[in-house]
Amino acid sequence: MAEVPPPAPIQVGGYGPAGGYKFSADEVDSVITKWQDLLDNLNDDLANARVIATVKRPADEPASNDFIDKGANPSGQTLLDQHHKMVQYVNNYITALKAAKNKITVTEQENRDSLGKKG
Repeated sequence: MAEVPPPAPIQVGGYGPAGGYKFSADEVDSVITKWQDLLDNLNDDLANARVIATVKRPADEPASNDFIDKGANPSGQTLLDQHHKMVQYVNNYITALKAAKNKITVTEQENRDSLGKKG
């Protein structure tokens, strides 16, 4: 699977690198909510992609074998891989938005998010 590109630079108020997206402190929460809604939808799509990628042949006969081996499973796996990449990208973007909002580094935000999931 190809590597997921990092999110563009994010600036909240005067904090963060220029050259990407810039949000006011008042609007960043709304942007984070929209990206989290997108992530929820992508997770639903990811579950559907898993079903497609693991479809079983109805019988062990040439037509079913050909359909599964040359069509459904390879296409389903591509769909699943692309959804995994998109979920990862959106997670990375949400982390970067939160880090910019909190005026900390992305690594610090990842650590905060990780601790939040454990406790």
